[in-house]
Amino acid sequence: MTSVRAIRVVAAYFSCRVTQPRHDFLELPNLFGTASTLPAGAAYFSHAVPEAESQALVERFETLPFKPFAFHGYLGNRRVVSFGWRYDYAGRALREADAIPEFLLPLRRTAASLAGVEAKGLQQALVTEYAKGAGIGWHRDKPMFEDVVAFSFVSACVLRFRREHDAGWERTSLRVEPGSAYLLRGPSRRVWEHSIPAVQALRYSVTFRNFSPVKAPRPARR
Repeated sequence: MTSVRAIRVVAAYFSCRVTQPRHDFLELPNLFGTASTLPAGAAYFSHAVPEAESQALVERFETLPFKPFAFHGYLGNRRVVSFGWRYDYAGRALREADAIPEFLLPLRRTAASLAGVEAKGLQQALVTEYAKGAGIGWHRDKPMFEDVVAFSFVSACVLRFRREHDAGWERTSLRVEPGSAYLLRGPSRRVWEHSIPAVQALRYSVTFRNFSPVKAPRPARR
C-alpha cells in the first residue's frame, strides 16, 4: 500500500491540472513521445545548438570567472557570470557589467531568431555553472526583463513550472536536453514561477534577456 500511495503522490506532483481555458496553454511535444502542456508563451527548441558548436562553447565557459550566486548575503550552490547587465540583489539595483564577449554573439543571434526579436535588444547574458547537486529555487525573473531565452549544455535538467490558484498549485514540467533552448514570455514569464531541481551532473546554461518596453534600465554604479 505504501508503494502504491507513493506512486500516486509522485504522479500527482508531475501532472498538470488544467483549470483555465484551453487557449492559456501551448501544446508541445516532449522527448518521451507524448504531449507536455506548457504555459502560454513558453516554447522549447530541441536542437538549437549543433553539437560541435556546443563543445566549443563549453570550452570557453570553463575559462570564465564564475562566482557563487549571491542572494541577500547567502551564497547559492551554482556559479554565475553576467554580461551587459547584472542584477545586484544586495543593492536591489540593476548594474552595468562587462560587454557580452564575442564568442557569445553567434549564440545571441540564435536566441534572437528563436524569439523573433532583434539580437542587439538582448542586452543581458547570464552564464551559469551547475555543479552536480546544484539547482535553482522557485522564482520569476526580475520585472524589468521581458523575454527570456535559455540554452542548455553538457547535461539535461528538469524545468518545472507552477502557478497558484484557488484550488492550490498547478504544475507542469519539461525535460531540457543539452543543445536545446527554451523561451519564456507572456504568462510563462509573469504569471508562472519556474525552478530547476538539483542536477545529476555538471551543466551549463546561457540565458539572454531583453528589457520590458515600460521598464527601461536605470543602471546604478558598479
